[in-house]
Amino acid sequence: MRLIGLIGLGGALGSILRYWLGGLAQSRLGSAGFPAGTLAVNVAGCLAIGLMSYLTDSRGAGSPETRAVLMVGLLGGFTTFSAFGNETLNLFRDGEHLLAGANVAANVMLGLTAVWLGRVAAHALWG
Repeated sequence: MRLIGLIGLGGALGSILRYWLGGLAQSRLGSAGFPAGTLAVNVAGCLAIGLMSYLTDSRGAGSPETRAVLMVGLLGGFTTFSAFGNETLNLFRDGEHLLAGANVAANVMLGLTAVWLGRVAAHALWG
């Protein structure tokens, strides 16, 4: 139960960081509707998970609990795009090129489709 609480705390901190960094980046880099804040958060999250996964996988740094708090909690609250990037890169690294491509295609296409379906459903219920 303690670990779940720590992951939740990490998620809360990650969400606050996402709000802060996304807003800062959008105000400094944003132009004509381009979501620069989201892009900045996604790139920063991918950089952070790359650093953390190298340190934990290759260097043995941190316990499994620390990894869960930082990677699932903090970065999960910050952006799940970092997990997507790390998992896809791991598939490529392991020689699973078709699975990596399928992961990219499935996440993008199914994600966009789900957003569209959610909008259609909301419009049907409340529109």
